[in-house]
Amino acid sequence: MPIICRGEKISMATNRFPALRGALLALLAAALFGASTPLIQLLGRDVGPWMTAGLLYAGAALAGLLTRSHSRREAALRRAQVPRLLWMALSGAVIGPALLAWGLQHTSGAGASLMLALEAVFTVGLAHLLYREQLDRRVALAIALITLGGAVLVLDRAGSGDGATQMLGILAVLGATLAWGVDNTLSRGLADADPSQVVLAKAALGAGCSLLIAAASGQAAVSLLAAGGLLLVGASGYGLSLRFYLLAQRAFGAARTGSVFAAAPFIGAAVALALGERAFSAGMGLGAALMLAGVILHLAERHAHEHSHEALEHEHAHRHDDGHHQHTHEPMPEGLHSHLHRHTAMAHHHPHVPDLHHLHGH
Repeated sequence: MPIICRGEKISMATNRFPALRGALLALLAAALFGASTPLIQLLGRDVGPWMTAGLLYAGAALAGLLTRSHSRREAALRRAQVPRLLWMALSGAVIGPALLAWGLQHTSGAGASLMLALEAVFTVGLAHLLYREQLDRRVALAIALITLGGAVLVLDRAGSGDGATQMLGILAVLGATLAWGVDNTLSRGLADADPSQVVLAKAALGAGCSLLIAAASGQAAVSLLAAGGLLLVGASGYGLSLRFYLLAQRAFGAARTGSVFAAAPFIGAAVALALGERAFSAGMGLGAALMLAGVILHLAERHAHEHSHEALEHEHAHRHDDGHHQHTHEPMPEGLHSHLHRHTAMAHHHPHVPDLHHLHGH
């Protein structure tokens, strides 16, 4: 017989609003990534797109190395996860940043930053198709608003002074959002692993591949200032940002993390304007307003119902005061720790999001 317990017995305060921790982590990831976009445009103005991508992910690999933990608080990457990691590196650390770098050289920084909101649309759609993450009417409306805002941005750039070039640039950024949507969805399967190991492995693979392509295509020339700046931007905007993104997926699910991460474009547009961007138009303002409305609508989500958990055995970082990890230890550890553990079947009622333990259907 399943164990019956009630939400009132779950002690952690965040269980009352389980989306809060995931949302805050996703917003932190968004802030770091969003600020990086106009900085890449500034630093990579005379740098080839493949070299830009390679330097960004070399910096990310450095961040992964420096934040790596040797304790048992996190689950190590497994050999079976390597194929997924390779696809993540190809889509998110090679194709995505190269397309973004090229697009930033051919369109405005504010417009490109805002266009990155469409990454959420691809992430949510793929998460729903592959993981069956539940999308209620509020989430669907949020995604519709973000998509509409993206369409307004495309039309605005097509009607700008240098319409053809601006259009190609914005379409390249659109391609980058699709590549990162694939990356985000694939990374959902690694949400239980040590985020520093994931960042280090993905970034090292992506940097190595991009730098080889840069050398083969004659893009190796880069100034010391640009190289150092792109390495620092990569460490914060791609390395630390990815770490926080993976932690958010663990607590929040792939679709919702992707949707909240859509705050990144607005941060990027604000930084671009602060750096002197003057290409902001009424159309960009309308697109930004629609996208921002979608993000705010999604942050207000609250989902609760009686649900059942099947028996499950897996390994990931966990605590014993979250209502889902009831196994015992001798002695009982405090705080986060990781080991292979088993969940017995249970049913209860509390607010939840599609994290590692709430992937049930509706």
